[in-house]
Amino acid sequence: MLQLNGIFPPLPTSFNSDESVSQKHIRRNIEYLNSFDLRGYLILGSNGELVMLTHEEKIRVMQAAREAIPQEKLMLAGTGCESTRETILLSKEAAKAGADAVMVLNPSYYKGQISNSALVAHYHAVADASEVPVVIYNMPANTGLDMTAADILAIADHSNIIGLKDSGGNVAKMADIIYKAGKDFQVLAGSAGFLLPALSVGAVGGVLALANIAPGHCLDIYNVFSDGNMNKARELQQKIITLNAAVTRNWGVPALKAAMDHLGMYGGPCRKPLQPISDDIKKKLLQLL
Repeated sequence: MLQLNGIFPPLPTSFNSDESVSQKHIRRNIEYLNSFDLRGYLILGSNGELVMLTHEEKIRVMQAAREAIPQEKLMLAGTGCESTRETILLSKEAAKAGADAVMVLNPSYYKGQISNSALVAHYHAVADASEVPVVIYNMPANTGLDMTAADILAIADHSNIIGLKDSGGNVAKMADIIYKAGKDFQVLAGSAGFLLPALSVGAVGGVLALANIAPGHCLDIYNVFSDGNMNKARELQQKIITLNAAVTRNWGVPALKAAMDHLGMYGGPCRKPLQPISDDIKKKLLQLL
C-alpha cells in the first residue's frame, strides 16, 4: 500500500502576469522545495486554484510538476470535480501524468442532494475507475459541506481508497475515523495549525500550505513528534499558529503567493476574481516571516 507518512506542500499554481499557466515557475518552485525532506507534493489542491483551471490546464500543471518531482517523492493530484464523470476523467489523466494518488474533494454544489449514499456512490465509482489510489479530501470552509465521520468511514470501505486529508480541524472526529477505519487507512492533517494535535491522535502527516514557505519548521514538528519529544513539538507548534492563520484562514492564497515572492520563490498573481493582498496586509504578513 502507498505510504503517505510525512509532509506535503499543496503547491500553488504559478501564473504569468496575463494569468496563463507558467510551467517553468511550477518546476522552479518544486526544484527549490526538493532540497527538503518532504514526502511529496499535492498538485491542484485548494492552494493550487484547481477550480480556476480548465481541464487542459490541469493536465499541463500535473505534467510540469511531475517533471520536477523526483521519483522517490510522491505526487498527489487534486481531481475532485462536481460530477462523478468529470472526476473520473481527470483522475485518469492524473495517472497518465504520473500521479501516485489522486485527492478527491467532495461534490458540494447541490448540497441538498449530497447524501451519504450519494457520496459513497461517487467516491466508489471514482475508486473503481482510478488506476491509482484515492485519498478523500474534506474541506468544509470551501465546500460548505463537512462530511461526517460516518460519511468518511462508509466511503473508506473500498480497497482503492487509502486515506483522508481533513481540513476541518475537528481533531476528535479525526481520532474517531482513525480508530474505526483501521490501521491501513491513513489520515493527513489539512493545516499546520493543527498538525501536532492530529499527529497525537494517529495522523500520519499533513498537507500543509505553510510547508510551501516554512517547510523546515513543518518537518521539525513532524520529526520531533516522531522522536517522542512532545514538549519540543508543542513549542514548535505554538510558534507557527499566527503565520499559518495568515496564509490560510485570514488572507488565503494571495497571501501565500506574496510570501513566496518575498522569500525568493515564485508566487505571482492569482486568477481573478482573487485579488492581491493590499500593501497594509502585506506589511503585516512580512512581519511574520
